[in-house]
Amino acid sequence: MEITNQFSWMIGGPQGTGVDSSATLFIRACAVAGLNVYGKREYHSNIMGEHSYFQVRVSETPVNSHVDPVHLLATFDDETAHIHAHEVVPGGYFFYDETVTKLEKIEIHPEVKTLALPYAQILQEVAAETGQPLAKLQIMKNTIAVAASLALTGFEIKYIEKALMGIFTGSKAKLVPMNMKVAERAYQFIQENVTERFPYRITSVPGAPPRMLMNGTTAVALGKLKAGCRFQSYYPITPASDESVYLEGHPEYGVNVVQCEDEIAAMCMAVGAALTGVRAGTSSSGPGFGLKAEGLGWAGINEVPVVVLNYQRGGPSTGLPTRHEQGDLLYSIFIGHGEYPKIVLAPGDMSQCFYDAFNAFNYADRYQTPVIIVPDKALANNTASIELFDESGLRIDRGKRASDEYLAELASKPEYQGQYHRFNNSEDGISTRALPGQEHGIHWYTGDEHDTLGHITEDPETRIMMHSKRMRKLQTALKEIPQDQQYMLFGPENADYTIVTWGSCKGPILDALPILQSDGISMNVLQIRMMSPFPVDGVTRILERAKVKIGIEQNFTGQLARLVRMETGIKMDHLVTKFTGRPMSETEIVAALREIANKKTEKVVLTYGH
Repeated sequence: MEITNQFSWMIGGPQGTGVDSSATLFIRACAVAGLNVYGKREYHSNIMGEHSYFQVRVSETPVNSHVDPVHLLATFDDETAHIHAHEVVPGGYFFYDETVTKLEKIEIHPEVKTLALPYAQILQEVAAETGQPLAKLQIMKNTIAVAASLALTGFEIKYIEKALMGIFTGSKAKLVPMNMKVAERAYQFIQENVTERFPYRITSVPGAPPRMLMNGTTAVALGKLKAGCRFQSYYPITPASDESVYLEGHPEYGVNVVQCEDEIAAMCMAVGAALTGVRAGTSSSGPGFGLKAEGLGWAGINEVPVVVLNYQRGGPSTGLPTRHEQGDLLYSIFIGHGEYPKIVLAPGDMSQCFYDAFNAFNYADRYQTPVIIVPDKALANNTASIELFDESGLRIDRGKRASDEYLAELASKPEYQGQYHRFNNSEDGISTRALPGQEHGIHWYTGDEHDTLGHITEDPETRIMMHSKRMRKLQTALKEIPQDQQYMLFGPENADYTIVTWGSCKGPILDALPILQSDGISMNVLQIRMMSPFPVDGVTRILERAKVKIGIEQNFTGQLARLVRMETGIKMDHLVTKFTGRPMSETEIVAALREIANKKTEKVVLTYGH
């Protein structure tokens, strides 16, 4: 039986040998043919040599996650063959390099078909035909793997050319014809050496709507640009650096990107820029985010609108620098000593990364407080085809800004004695904000508690007034921020099971729901998007009517489940967790939820993946 446009492909090899570029070509070729794609990127924390791989899922319908079974595995080295060959399904294919891999030593299902790709021979033939030095063609080994893989599925070669034209532009466009010669030779090899029709087919989808290929760091960068961010500071760290590198690579958008000497400097520079009225942010991960604690607290007590990204990775300490986890939720909510208002957003897909990044600057300005966004590594580095962003309703909101006329009017009033009360008490917790340098707007900033002018004080009554004023912002934000930006409910309202989740776990869960529905298991999904201030009333209403509650997240302790119980008093009945550094798949989610539905298992720990 043939299966069309439901395909799982994997490419693997030593880091730095073209694994990522292979996946990029494969993904783009399928995308330009109108297909939906989702790519999972796994790489080692060293720079060169260690095992890395990229798994791509192709579908005619939207997909939000990867699956565990592999229909075709293409390898550049022996290590990938040993690690992943057993994942290929019966009837699937395994491409290998016979100069480095001995088939008899590989654990593989007997019904998996194998084929040695003659990488060197193909490149030598193209070099002889074109007169190009063989050394210059070695980099096109990745094109052979991709072209051979797509040829096996019956995919039209013209889409590879379209993909190459999108990858190689400008002065690099001259590389397209040579890559196409390599691709054509790989297609020819498959046609001459594979006589039996491969049951997994990939065909184009005529009339498919336009889509974007997007990862989380790029989506956040684009959201920042749309929001008018003009200053970005960072210290290099995986996986956050990709966002700043993207902004650095587009100076035409007017963002001043500064690579700092350390994370503390990056935080303080962003706060300093924000004080001047510039929309400013800084991005980091794990250990780097921890170093921003004091600067964040200073921004909190001085009501500075600054946006901070914490791309979560495996911890603690350096932990798993290039791997996935959701272990920073509670730390992001409570970072810093003492208490200060902060808004914490947790996007669950590439589109939400864009919208949350845009909204974060509005929230920071409107509520004059730090906003922290906590994507996870799977969102940061994985790739998905998504719908075009809807920018029609996006409007910049700078909040309560003091005009020159307003400041002049205040200065004329005897009770103010010509002084500007930057931190004036207000019912909603938000004072009108003047910028340094505005006439009649002189005020003071300090890391100490202060009065309405900004002068240091330890008076208990003033402390009560100022601390209460700042914390009231959270209630104001909770009332004003739209519900769908706080939480979202997917699936039937009166389902038998309610799943509570956040971040990238959303994708595989949504993909799993139709499969579980076909089993007769009715489930809905509560995705919590705003962690601080926590939407207590809305979450409580949903969970009080839930029959069975299942928490799903990627950390050891179930941090969202703990937060929900702390804020609402409601405990999860079951918990699904994973903390291997690898993201959850649709396959794992289906198996875990079937186990809970059928066996009532209280806690399921997922472990699949390499």
